[in-house]
Amino acid sequence: MINRTLHDPDIGAIEASGSASSGVSWGAILAGAFAAAALSFILVILGFGLGFSSVSPWSGSGLSAQTIGYSTIGWITFTQIAASAIGGYIAGRLRVKWANVHTEEVYFRDTAHGFLAWAVASLATAALLSSALGSVLSGGAKVASSAGAAVVATGTVGAAAMAPDANAGNTAGPADMSGYFIDSLFRPATPASSAPAASAGPTGAPATPGSDATPGIAPLADGRDNSVTPGQRAEVMRIFANALRTGALPDADKTYLAQLVARRTGMSQADAEKRVSDKFATYKQNIDDASTKAKSAADTARKAAAYGSLWMFVALLCGAFIASFTATYGGRLRDRVVFTAREPRVTDSNEPVTIS
Repeated sequence: MINRTLHDPDIGAIEASGSASSGVSWGAILAGAFAAAALSFILVILGFGLGFSSVSPWSGSGLSAQTIGYSTIGWITFTQIAASAIGGYIAGRLRVKWANVHTEEVYFRDTAHGFLAWAVASLATAALLSSALGSVLSGGAKVASSAGAAVVATGTVGAAAMAPDANAGNTAGPADMSGYFIDSLFRPATPASSAPAASAGPTGAPATPGSDATPGIAPLADGRDNSVTPGQRAEVMRIFANALRTGALPDADKTYLAQLVARRTGMSQADAEKRVSDKFATYKQNIDDASTKAKSAADTARKAAAYGSLWMFVALLCGAFIASFTATYGGRLRDRVVFTAREPRVTDSNEPVTIS
């Protein structure tokens, strides 16, 4: 038997009649929902803190992606179960007592109270996560973007130092894969160090720009101009792009490119055609590998998003069940409170009436 001290001696006022009162105690539902939402918010914040502390941008440091994924799933499930259990119990324990109501109806109402408390808490938690956690994540994203900007700036400086002069006809950017293969396509077959001594001026003075004695270019025996113009480089890029789209390099384009290569390097037409075929095959293989890696990364992200959604559904379903169950448990404890009345005694007006 549980005793209570009441200011109002009318015990019948605290028990609701089954036919005259509503079957929903919104005060208890909101109380349980707010408690569950607050606990969910605290646990999610703690989970983000533990997650950020377990990852590292350095190689070999921090947890693996698979471990972080499993830990995230486990933490989300634990958060839902713990918060829903607290919210459902509070909603069931604080609801009004229904007098003259069948036991099965009481169980149904308690279950409904727990479910409604979970539903309100889920909506409230979603609203909190979209605002408060958004600021936390944006702060972390700013830090990451700052670090990324520093890395990009460093890489830009290095690329600018390695990039050839624009006057040399290099229209491709340093990071452009096509530029490298075009450079290797027109690379001289004979290194400049093995070039004849006539490549220098008769008095040993530096050769004039644009002549066959340009550093790194072996001059042709007949003295022809073997430089590649920016327009020719752009044309080669367009030919390669069309070949990638169609899947093969047409024979006419191959012959034309071989003529340019033969003129540039002094190679024979057959050797030039072989170089064109080999370079295009390597270029196409690199493009295919990059596309495969991009598709693999996109597929991995898709699977992670799908698995995350499915596990979130399972966690929410567990939360709804736990909230409904604990609400019935809290309701049972609430109904065990028995009030026994006795004749009220005359007391001072400021002294509460004790009913045991």
